[in-house]
Amino acid sequence: MNIAASSTDNHQYVIAKFGGTSVANFEAMNNSANIVLSNPNVRVVVLSASAGITNLLIELAEGCDADKRNELLKKVKDIQYAIIDNLQTADVIREEINRLLDNIAHLADSAALATSDALTDEMVSHGELMSTLLFVEVLRQRNANSQWFDVRKVMRTNDSFGRAEPELAQLKALSEQQLMPRLTESVVITQGFIGRDEKGRTTTLGRGGSDYTAALLAEVLNLSRVDIWTDVPGIYTTDPRVVPSAQRIDEIAFDEAAEMATFGAKILHPATLLPAVRAGIPVFVGSSKAPEAGGTIVCDKTTNPPQFRALALRRKQTLLTLHSLKMLHARGFLAEIFTILLRHNISVDLITTSEVSVALTLDTTGSTGTNGSLLTNALMTELSALCRVEVEEDLALVAIIGNELSQVNGLGRQIFGALESFNIRMISYGASSHNICLLVPGNDAEEIVRTLHSNLFE
Repeated sequence: MNIAASSTDNHQYVIAKFGGTSVANFEAMNNSANIVLSNPNVRVVVLSASAGITNLLIELAEGCDADKRNELLKKVKDIQYAIIDNLQTADVIREEINRLLDNIAHLADSAALATSDALTDEMVSHGELMSTLLFVEVLRQRNANSQWFDVRKVMRTNDSFGRAEPELAQLKALSEQQLMPRLTESVVITQGFIGRDEKGRTTTLGRGGSDYTAALLAEVLNLSRVDIWTDVPGIYTTDPRVVPSAQRIDEIAFDEAAEMATFGAKILHPATLLPAVRAGIPVFVGSSKAPEAGGTIVCDKTTNPPQFRALALRRKQTLLTLHSLKMLHARGFLAEIFTILLRHNISVDLITTSEVSVALTLDTTGSTGTNGSLLTNALMTELSALCRVEVEEDLALVAIIGNELSQVNGLGRQIFGALESFNIRMISYGASSHNICLLVPGNDAEEIVRTLHSNLFE
């Protein structure tokens, strides 16, 4: 699909989001600039931090000794200076970037004394601030009319640092007032992932939140499409790094793509599609390295959707099995369990029950708790007072995404016949006609995905 060929109608404005690899260095930024300049309808550009920067900033925010701080700060500086050194306006932009690098150093010193979620959000926001300043200079070097915009002026959120939720009404009002008028003047370059609470403190929407930012802005500005430019040309039947023979999906429905994102497909942030679905805005996914290769359109509905659409893999899953004879013919036991989990801010993924036990899966991907675990001592103490608790970690979730799967005869034989040599720890089927979920040992996960792909898609 040639997405560049469309008229410059005001109602056809497009928002383009570029991920970290698409702004990783000067060459990548130029490729992304080519995409922006090739389509006059692109009026808003949302950027992630340059690849590698966010991880370095998180490490600094966690606190470390002076030698380690200097080492990490040098790595951040080197990545950004490698871009600056290719710019004609190097002196001007170097001054801006140095100011932000000084801020980072100051915050790193503070983190060495005491860490906090608020400090972490303030720290990591610098990645997006730097990449957007540099990208504006790349465009100006090519005589493009562009302007830098601090998204925190419009992206109001609550104060859940690390996983902030946008305040939609404020976002809409502020965007109409401060962003909308700029769209006719020039291309607006702004940051993904970051926002600001009512006290003026910087917040973040969580890892992958740049996609969410783009979809939210598309919704409140009533734009015609969200273009997400990443390092792969579209959405595939599974991760091509796991299965080289994976096939690209040219068109996919919101429901299917949301299932894929929820169950671990890295191509889209799980929350990205919600604003697009609400507003009926199609999402295009393509590769900034090879825009001519086309990509995938995510839209409201597709014609003749296939029985099996894709496979998704999500690692770092924990299985919590709770046993109690009190469950037998008892009322309210599950309510007690979920009340405890709610108190500890834990979301349950999958659940299966028997007469005297219940098994729950917890997704620890991106968890910032102790050793990456959500299972704190306080939580385990509360649960243990109620029932016997068993914990299994290092599991993986393999999700088979499809359409009307609950209507298919012989589905069990088709799937489990192919997997007879593997141990399946838990199965979730029936709650959705769009997916079947298998909890498997982490070591077997990729081989299981390859086996299923071979049997269901090839």
